[in-house]
Amino acid sequence: METTANVLVGLVAALHAYILVLEMFLWERGPGRKLSGFDADMARATAPLAANQGLYNGFLAAGLIWGLIAGDPTGFRVKVFFLACVLVAGVYGGATTNRRILTAQALPGALALAAVLVAR
Repeated sequence: METTANVLVGLVAALHAYILVLEMFLWERGPGRKLSGFDADMARATAPLAANQGLYNGFLAAGLIWGLIAGDPTGFRVKVFFLACVLVAGVYGGATTNRRILTAQALPGALALAAVLVAR
């Protein structure tokens, strides 16, 4: 079960690294505009906000990677903390911005968190 949990944590980390790239570097291009649904003018106007969000997603990815490489008990605690952050951010984003965030962010975070807790 520990291997499954670590694979899920790695996938959540990869997802947040991908979101970092979309929000920080591709926001005004096709992939970022498809994600946001914004036209070119709105994408340009919101790019600094998206870059800030992307940076936070990068911190989540970095924390999850830290949790994967740190020995226990630190690794376990770090994974739980950052997965809880992912879950809270996903629920908040789903409730306030777009319901798709619940399935795109909160659900993978919740599944990985459950796997980490069960594997303990």
